[in-house]
Amino acid sequence: MTRRERVIKALNHEETDIIPFYADFTMQADDNMINSTKDKSYQKDLDLHLNYTQYWGWPTASEAEPDLFKDAFGVVWDRSGADKDIGMPTHKIIEDFENITYQFPEIDEARIRAEYDKLTANRGDKFTFGGIGFSMFERAWSLAGMPEVLMAMIMNPDGLHKLLDMICDYNLKVMDIALEYDLDGFYFGDDWGQQKGLIMGPDLWREFIKPRMARMYAKAKEKGLFVLQHSCGDVESIFEDLIEIGLDCYQTFQPEIYDNYYGMDKIKEKYGKRLAFWGGISTQQLLPTGTPEEIKAETVKIMKIMGKGGGYIAAPTHALEVDVPPENILAMFEVFKNQEKYLK
Repeated sequence: MTRRERVIKALNHEETDIIPFYADFTMQADDNMINSTKDKSYQKDLDLHLNYTQYWGWPTASEAEPDLFKDAFGVVWDRSGADKDIGMPTHKIIEDFENITYQFPEIDEARIRAEYDKLTANRGDKFTFGGIGFSMFERAWSLAGMPEVLMAMIMNPDGLHKLLDMICDYNLKVMDIALEYDLDGFYFGDDWGQQKGLIMGPDLWREFIKPRMARMYAKAKEKGLFVLQHSCGDVESIFEDLIEIGLDCYQTFQPEIYDNYYGMDKIKEKYGKRLAFWGGISTQQLLPTGTPEEIKAETVKIMKIMGKGGGYIAAPTHALEVDVPPENILAMFEVFKNQEKYLK
């Protein structure tokens, strides 16, 4: 069975010979692994099952101020702190929801095509998909500020609806290009959750976010693709909504939330035949602080619960950060790559 076939069967809620697995690495974690393994191509030996790219604006560093990265939307990101992979916007681009004059940038079609040419050329036997990061709420707050977007949901809903429609229309144009390629799925990144509950609550999410996500999901579904959604935090209150509009796979599945608050086995029982999950191995607590043996034991436990009957891609809950020791990463992959030994 190829890696692509394995992921497709898992997303279709069918058991596979082994549970498919994956991990993303931040730049700092990647450097740590290279230094530890003495191998710049160590990822080739990890047998990762997924192959994807996502568009979120190509932030480019300033020559004068190398910690400042300006993206295609005009947002300047300050990466001088510990979180150098993303950073925080330095100022608001949109300050008035009453009169939005902001113009979205021209889509760099040549660059998008170059990324998808590379993506599909390197697919091998992996499950391959495109995506859009900062796909709705995050794009809005990166342009206008998070407190301001949340306040606009109550104080200026018409202005916010206008902005979100602009974002959705832009994303659909990006998708028009991406969906010309031979893909297995399409991925949307947009953080809606906090440690308990939604940032804006389920009712406001349903009013402002759900209709636009439904439009984008539908475009992917028209091509027969699987839809994958990333959101950090607790979004259990909208799982039924996401299933309703066509979501196939939710990422990231944080045990601090879905095990501690709901019970991982209960989540699997309630949603596992209708929604696949990607994640589950904690980057918030377990991987940074556990011992290699603790990592192995917890990875086995989670894979046994979540992998039953298919519907699971084993992975860290987020991109591996600099605080995760290389030996802990290798312990997790020891289980991933030797499931016949650990999961029997």
